[in-house]
Amino acid sequence: MKKIIFTLLLASGLLVNAQEEEKTFTLSGSIDTYFRGNISGGEFDTAPGSSFANLPGFSLGMINLVAAYEGEKVGFVADMVYGPRGADAVFNSVGNSSSIVNQLYAYWNVSEKVTLTIGNFNTFLGYEVISPTANFNYSTSYLFSYGPFSHTGIKADFDLGGDTSLMLAVMNPTDATEYNPNGSYAFGAQLGFSGQYINFLYDQGAYELDFTGGFDISETFFLGVNAAYFSGDDAPGFYGAAIYPQWTTSESFKIGLRSEFFQEDGAFGAIGGGTDASVIATTLTGNYSIGSLTIIPELRLDTASDPVFVGDKALSSFALAAVYSF
Repeated sequence: MKKIIFTLLLASGLLVNAQEEEKTFTLSGSIDTYFRGNISGGEFDTAPGSSFANLPGFSLGMINLVAAYEGEKVGFVADMVYGPRGADAVFNSVGNSSSIVNQLYAYWNVSEKVTLTIGNFNTFLGYEVISPTANFNYSTSYLFSYGPFSHTGIKADFDLGGDTSLMLAVMNPTDATEYNPNGSYAFGAQLGFSGQYINFLYDQGAYELDFTGGFDISETFFLGVNAAYFSGDDAPGFYGAAIYPQWTTSESFKIGLRSEFFQEDGAFGAIGGGTDASVIATTLTGNYSIGSLTIIPELRLDTASDPVFVGDKALSSFALAAVYSF
């Protein structure tokens, strides 16, 4: 009888623990794939100078798996990526295993107002992110592509009340996401108020100042804004701005525009032109949702100051993406 009671108590304890884990442990993510073709300018495989969605023809994005445990005081996030988009996102990883790590961090809710996070986390700079599920446009902006993707270090988030927040961080040098290669450190800060954020990053004599925000103009019209300026000691820089007007036309369809101006200050070179190259990029994007699947048709026109698109100053392209989130 005692054995039966003990077995029942053990089983009920395991059931309770399983139910608790079910509430706090989650496995989510996405997969994305697309077709991209040029309409005019360049050659078959010519692409804009921004990151992701740059392969020709029918192409793969990535699979993204995010395991997270959220406790009352502590938790972790393990964010793994695999595929061309994922490889581009973690381009500076050197190990075979770490080359699929997009984020890997633990956090401690010290109080209701303070959270400490240590590990590898996606950048706080910019309007867009790595995962296609959190972006309206499928292709990415130049501002996002030039800025850092991720950081490794420790950060403290403070809830100052009244929709005001503050984040302070000490991190490895920019793009050194596995370890510190030279003994120097970067410093970051973010001040937020009602969904508007001023971001600052200082790293080895260079600094970036960034504004990211958005405004609900009406129930169906949203306007996103991003602007950034980067400057370094004896190094090229950049600056630019982008707006993101988006209209919700029905429960299943949205349409939006990204209009961006981007300027290199010196021979940064990522656009592909010479010194002080600039580009105006206009992207018209639709989002059609069918349950967890989003179909994204996109028209994009990049017009540069130099003939950076294999002898052409302009490149127009079309993309059709499928993003499934779970």
